[in-house]
Amino acid sequence: MIKTGLKGSKTVYTFPGTEKEAKNRIKWRENVVAYTFLGPALLLLLLFLIIPAIMSVYYAFTDYYLLTPDTRKFVGLDNFINLFKDPIFLKSLANTLKFVVWVIPLQIGAALGLALLLNKQRKANIFFKVAYFSPVVMSLVVISVLWLYLLNPNEGIINNVLTYFGVSAQPFLTSPKQAMFTIVFVSAWQGAGFQMLIFLAGLQNIPGDIYEAAQLDGMNKWQRFIYITLPLLKPTSIFIFITTLIGAFKLLVQPMVMTQGGPVNSTMTVVYYIYQTGFTDRMVGYASSIALLFGTIIGLVTLAQRKLVKEEDD
Repeated sequence: MIKTGLKGSKTVYTFPGTEKEAKNRIKWRENVVAYTFLGPALLLLLLFLIIPAIMSVYYAFTDYYLLTPDTRKFVGLDNFINLFKDPIFLKSLANTLKFVVWVIPLQIGAALGLALLLNKQRKANIFFKVAYFSPVVMSLVVISVLWLYLLNPNEGIINNVLTYFGVSAQPFLTSPKQAMFTIVFVSAWQGAGFQMLIFLAGLQNIPGDIYEAAQLDGMNKWQRFIYITLPLLKPTSIFIFITTLIGAFKLLVQPMVMTQGGPVNSTMTVVYYIYQTGFTDRMVGYASSIALLFGTIIGLVTLAQRKLVKEEDD
């Protein structure tokens, strides 16, 4: 760096070489600083996401058994062929899709309803916000155990209340017909508070002048909701739909704690089956093939959803 003179009260410096070289040198230094800060995060991403994903793809085409790792061999597409002959996998896939179809409208609808209730200025709004959001910050294991006690067929509070009003006690988690719907309800109750806050932020960003103008034009509350609130909440709704969809496909803790996949595999999900196959049965190769196929299905669903949303926007 060479001192060339004074400019006002400041000393002006120039770099040796051309101006382009000086800019490249500055840019290089900035990149070094940036990657220095990114380094730890990139290292963790590599160790705990990228490398395991690559290993999972490799193991999916082998017969890798955890207790005999030295005897694994390449089996090609055998694992994937066996998947479509596996009744438990097919049942878990159907259960997962069933959960997704039911929980998304229930959870998003509950979140939107709570947000509309809290959008008006009331003295107790802070209390209700905390009350509705508190299940989100609680551990899913704790919530699942809590609902196990509440839904106990013999001594549960809910069945005691039903019996008091003359309704017979319900099996809930012990019935193949009711177990999945019970988990859908518990999951929607637990997650609605998070979506509620996002909806509430979207509602508060809608200018009040629009509602006042619509009211002057003679619109009632229902028309203002249909023609003003819902269209202006569309970006928020799309974000909530995508996050809820991804979370629904990852269902694991609730059936693991509350039903262990039963009764009669009626609450067995794909992620729980991957866990059982890989960690309980130690069939790592077969579990990896399930994970690879399921990841591909989720990717295709996500791409289709993004394409539909894009076409609708266009």
